[in-house]
Amino acid sequence: MVARSLLDTLKEVSDDERDCIAVLERISRLADDSEPTVRAELMEQVPHIAMFCQENRPSIPYAFSKYLLPIVVRYLADQNNQVRKTSQAALLVLLEQELIERYDVETKVCPVLIDLTAPDSNDDVKTEAVAIMCKMASMVGKDITERLVLPRFCEMCCDCRMFHVRKVCAANFGDICSVVGQQATEEMLLPRFFQLCSDNVWGVRKACAECFMAVSCATSQEVRRTKLSTLFINLISDPSRWVRQAAFQSLGPFISTFANPSSSGQYFKEEDGKNPEDCGSAQEDSEQVRTTEDVTTEDEHNSTEDLSSHVDNDDFVTKLENAVEDQNTVSNNSQRESDFQTESSFRCTLSSESCGEMAEESERSSHCCTAGLREAGLNSQETSLSEQELYNSFHFWRTPLPEIDIDFELQQTSEIILNREIQELTMPVSSNIPMATRKELEEMIENLEPHIDDPDVKAQVEVLSAALRASSLDPQEETMASVGKGTDSQTELTINDQQNFKPILGDIVPLIGDTVENMDSTLHYIHNDSDLSTNSSFSPEEERKSKVQDVVPQALLDQYLSMTDPSRAQTVDTEIAKHCAYSLPGVALTLGRQNWHCLKDTYETLASDMQWKVRRTLAFSIHELAVILGDQLTAGDLVPVFNGFLKDLDEVRIGVLKHLHDFLKLLHLDKRREYLYQLQEFLVTDNSRNWRFRAELAEQLILLLDLYSARDIYDYLRPIAFSLCADKVSSVRWISYKLVSEMVKKLYMASTSTFVIDLMNELVEKFCRCRKWSGRQTFVFICQTISEDDCLPMDQFAVHLLPHLLHLASDRVPNVRVLLAKTLKQTLLEKEYFLNSANSHQEAVEQTIMALQMDDDNDVKYFASIHPASTKIADDAMSTASSTY
Repeated sequence: MVARSLLDTLKEVSDDERDCIAVLERISRLADDSEPTVRAELMEQVPHIAMFCQENRPSIPYAFSKYLLPIVVRYLADQNNQVRKTSQAALLVLLEQELIERYDVETKVCPVLIDLTAPDSNDDVKTEAVAIMCKMASMVGKDITERLVLPRFCEMCCDCRMFHVRKVCAANFGDICSVVGQQATEEMLLPRFFQLCSDNVWGVRKACAECFMAVSCATSQEVRRTKLSTLFINLISDPSRWVRQAAFQSLGPFISTFANPSSSGQYFKEEDGKNPEDCGSAQEDSEQVRTTEDVTTEDEHNSTEDLSSHVDNDDFVTKLENAVEDQNTVSNNSQRESDFQTESSFRCTLSSESCGEMAEESERSSHCCTAGLREAGLNSQETSLSEQELYNSFHFWRTPLPEIDIDFELQQTSEIILNREIQELTMPVSSNIPMATRKELEEMIENLEPHIDDPDVKAQVEVLSAALRASSLDPQEETMASVGKGTDSQTELTINDQQNFKPILGDIVPLIGDTVENMDSTLHYIHNDSDLSTNSSFSPEEERKSKVQDVVPQALLDQYLSMTDPSRAQTVDTEIAKHCAYSLPGVALTLGRQNWHCLKDTYETLASDMQWKVRRTLAFSIHELAVILGDQLTAGDLVPVFNGFLKDLDEVRIGVLKHLHDFLKLLHLDKRREYLYQLQEFLVTDNSRNWRFRAELAEQLILLLDLYSARDIYDYLRPIAFSLCADKVSSVRWISYKLVSEMVKKLYMASTSTFVIDLMNELVEKFCRCRKWSGRQTFVFICQTISEDDCLPMDQFAVHLLPHLLHLASDRVPNVRVLLAKTLKQTLLEKEYFLNSANSHQEAVEQTIMALQMDDDNDVKYFASIHPASTKIADDAMSTASSTY
C-alpha cells in the first residue's frame, strides 16, 4: 500500500523541496524490503514517479538520477524473477520516454548491463541482460551502442555454454545492425552472423532466418549479393524443418532488399515513363534485351578468349549466359541444322558401343564440370573410362581433335544436361556437390542420416551417395584412361581443383564456390544449365521468355518460385503458398516489370490455389501489383485473374472489392466499362448477414463516380445505389445516402442536366411516395445529406426536392415527422439561401416548422421548437448518418 501511494504523497508535498527529498529517501529504504511483492510494486510506480520528477525538476533537481535510477539498475540482478521483469520493463519505459540523461546511460546503466553479461554471471540474468541491451540500442543511439554495447554483443554471439544467449542475440541481430550502420555491420557483426547461421541449435538458426531481412537492409548491395545470398541458401536447405519454414517466410522480404529504386520504375502507363530521365534507363534496358537475344559470333569468340584469362569475370559470365540462351532459345532453324550435321559428322567415327559409353560418362561428368568454368566449356568427358573402353581403337589411333567452336560445345553440353535432367526428373538434383574427398563425402552422409525421413535430406543423401560411388574408382585405372585419352590436362580435376570447392548441402541449390565473392558469377552460370533443362519441352518462343534475370541471385529466385510446389507444403510448411503470395508484390517490384515473365507462371498458380487464403492474399494486393506492372501487362495478365476473383468466395471477393476503385482506375476506359455489368453481382453474397460487404460496395461506388460518365452512372450505378438505400442494415443505408448525394452532385456538374432531374424525380417516386414509412424516412435522410454537403445549389434543391420534403409534415408516422423537423430546423434554416433572402420557399419552410411545433407528438414539437445550436442531429440515434460523413 505504501508503494502505491508514493506518487500521491509526492504530489501533496511537491511545493516543499525538503519534504520531497524526505519521501524519495523513504523510497530508497523501501527498496531494501525483503518482500519481493513490495519491491515489484515499487518498480511499477517508478516510471510514474520519474515523470512527476521530470515535470517538477526545478524544485527537486537530480531527484530521479540520485534516488530512483540506482534502484532500477540494482533490481536488474534481483534474485526474484518478478522483480527483475518489472525493473526491465521500467527501464525500457524510462528510456523510451527519454527520462534518463545520456550521461546516466553511459555511467550507470550500460556498465551494470555489461557486468550482468559477464561469463561468470547467472544464466537467467545474463540472457535477460542481453535482451535489454538489444532493445535499448535503438533508444540510446548509434554512438553509445557502438562504443559500449556492440563489443559485448559480439562476445555474447559466441557464447559457447548458453545457447539461450545466442538465440537472443540472433533474434535481435537485425535491430543492432540497423542502429550501428553499414560499416560496423559488415566489419564486426557479419562474421558473428555467419557463425550464428551455422549454430548447432536449430532455434538459433531459425532466429537468424527470421531477422535476415533486417540484416540485409544494413549491408551494401555487393555484400548482400555475394555473401548473404549464399548464407540464405544454406538456411533454406537446412536439415531442420522449422529453420526452412522460417527461411521461406523471409525469402520474399529478403529478395525485396535487392530492389533498385532507380530501375524498378513507378510510372504506370508506358508513355508516362518516357521522360528525359527515364529514356536513358529505357534505352539501357532495350540494349540489354537486345544483347541477350541477339548474341553474335563475335561475342561468342570473345567469350572463348575470356574463358582462358578471366574465369571469374562477371562480364564473361554475362556473355556466357547470352551464348547459352542464344543457342537454346533464339537460334534459327538453319543454325540448328548445321550444328546437328557437325555433331553427326563428329560422332560418326565412334562405334555405337563407345558412343553410348561416352554419352554415359558425359552425363556423369556434367555436374562435376559445372564446378569449374574451364571444364564445362572445353570438354565433357569423364576422367575415368571403363576397362573395356581402354582397348577401343578410337582412343589409340584417332588424331588429336581440332578446336571446336564454342557454340557447338555449349550445344553439346546442354543436350547432355537435358538428357540427364529428363532421366532424373523425379529426383531433386543437388548440383552444389563438387568433387570432394571420399572422407568428406562419408562424413556428410553420416551427418544427414539421422534426418533421412525428410524428403529434402533424403535427396541430398542420394546425391552424395552417387558422388561417393563415383569417387571409388581405381586410381590406377584412372591414370591409364587419362593416358589413353591424351587430353588429361584439360579434362581431369586434380586434387588441388577438388580442394578449391566446399560442398554446401541444399535442396535444388546451384553450385556455390569456396569464396563467397564468386557467388554472383556462379549463380548466373549454374542457372543457365538448370534453365535449359527445365524448359526443354517448350517452343522457342517460350524458351526466349525463360526465367532469366540479373536483379537478384538466380538461386534465390528459383527457391522462391519453388514455393508453389505441392511438395513444399508437405516438407516445409502448409502455409508456404500463402507466404509466397504475400511477398509477391515486393518481389515483382524488385525484379521490375521487364522481368515479370519470371513470376507470371507462379502468380497464375497461386491465383488458382486450392486454399482460399492464398487467393484472398492475392486479391488484396492485385491493385498494387497492377501499379508495378503497368497498363499493358495488367490488361494481359492481371485482368483475367481479377475476373476470376470476382466470381470467387466472399472471403476472396472482399479483397477485390476493397480496392475496386484502385484497380479499375488503372484500366483503359473501354476495359473499365466492361465491369459496369458486373457491379450488380456484388449485391449477392454467400451469407446475407454479411452486411459489411454491401457497406464496402457503397464506399467503393462513391469513388467510382469519378471514373464513369454521367450516362454510365445513371444507367448502371443508380439502380445499385437505390437498392443499397433500402438495405436492412442501417449502417449500409447511411453510407448509401452519401452515395446518392454524391451521385446527384456528379450528375448536376455534367454537361447534360437531364440526368440529375430524372434522378431526383425517381427519388421522389421511389422513396418520398413509398408506402413504407422507412422509405419516406430515407427520402428525408437523402435530402438532409444533399443539403449538408452542398451537392446541389439551394435554388435547385428548393425547386425539385423541397416541395416533396415539406409534404411529409403531414405524414402519419411520427418518426418521419421527427426527422423532418430536425432537418428543417438544424440544416435548411442554417443555409444562407433561407436566411438572407425572402422568397416563397423560405415562407413555406417557416410555415411547415410552425405546423410541426403544434404537432401532437411531443418529440416532433421538441425538435421543431428548440434552437439549432442547442442540439444536433448526431445526438439522436436515428440520425447517426449525419455523424458518419
